[in-house]
Amino acid sequence: MNIETEKWRRGALDTEIVVDDATLRRRRRNRIIIALVGLVVLALLVFAFLNRSKPAPTGPAQAQTGQASSQRVSVIVPGRSQVARTINATGTVAARRDMPVGISGEGGTVSRVLVEPGQWVGAGQTLAVIERSVQTQQADQLVAAIEVARADARLAQSELDRAMALVGRGFISKADVDRKRATRDSANARVRVAQAQLGETRARIGRLDVRSPTAGLVLSRNVEAGQVVGAGSGALFRVAEGGRMEVQARLADEDLVNIRVGSPAVVNPVGTQVHVQGSIWQIAPIVDPTSRQGLARVAIPYSKDIRPGGFASVSLTSGTSTLPLLPQSAVLSDDQGNFVYIVANDNKVVRRNVTIGQVDDRGVSVTAGLTGSERVVASAGAFLNPGDKIIPTREAARP
Repeated sequence: MNIETEKWRRGALDTEIVVDDATLRRRRRNRIIIALVGLVVLALLVFAFLNRSKPAPTGPAQAQTGQASSQRVSVIVPGRSQVARTINATGTVAARRDMPVGISGEGGTVSRVLVEPGQWVGAGQTLAVIERSVQTQQADQLVAAIEVARADARLAQSELDRAMALVGRGFISKADVDRKRATRDSANARVRVAQAQLGETRARIGRLDVRSPTAGLVLSRNVEAGQVVGAGSGALFRVAEGGRMEVQARLADEDLVNIRVGSPAVVNPVGTQVHVQGSIWQIAPIVDPTSRQGLARVAIPYSKDIRPGGFASVSLTSGTSTLPLLPQSAVLSDDQGNFVYIVANDNKVVRRNVTIGQVDDRGVSVTAGLTGSERVVASAGAFLNPGDKIIPTREAARP
């Protein structure tokens, strides 16, 4: 324990003050804190005095300080590239020549159906057979009638030959010879009539076979054995001629003027990864006045993955153009439309409204608003404002 003794000069009284160790440590800590605070205040005063007395930077030094506060931004000079004009559309898959096959005769009861949907058939191949027992009996009857007519014709010819031998002797008149000649001619005519009737009956029997008019793929079957069919039964089968398919793509009238017969196309059935190369083989000469759309028929080869009645997307190529090509990150949009940021000569950002064209894996083509020689902000445009000063970093243009 420390003992401090304080003696008073006036009087003989001596006073003793007793201070413990904790109090001494607290007093020492307070003195240190006060000293540190004083040093900090002194340093701040000195720093403020020095800054107030230091002259402001001018010239290149000031420019360097401004540049240090600017942000670095990637820019691109797009130039001009060959860009294929592509028109995207949707359409329905159908047979290029969808041929309905029905009854060509009087019909009857179907006895057999010989094909199924999905089968390939040849031209004239029998698809279904109709019961023909009555027609067969009629044909047999006509065969017998022909034999009778021929026998009558032979008899008439023999009588005519005998009359010709007797007419020279005067035993028979020329009038009798003429009648026998007429009888022979009539018998021959009856033979020809019977033959024609037989041919007609056989033709009718042949029409009882439902045959394919062309080689192709059977698309549908609408008949079963035992069914009674006739001329009003409609199509019993549908056959795609040669198995050739098409996509009936509907296009706006302004797109129809940009395509031509023979233009290439790529067909992608909806929901699949299949891409089939085709070409336009027919363009509708009229436009639907209600929808303002016309029909472009795209021919495609047969594929088991493409079925008539399905839906497909179509990409049509309608020529090429020389246009600036930008990455998609360079093109922005707002309520006023599409725009890009270009960098002026003083490295300040300037807004430029543009009209975009084709968008694909290569980028976005610009049809209006750029010449291709401008420095365009390639990315980070969303963090810039017109008038911002940047440090441009040049990137290579897209090939």
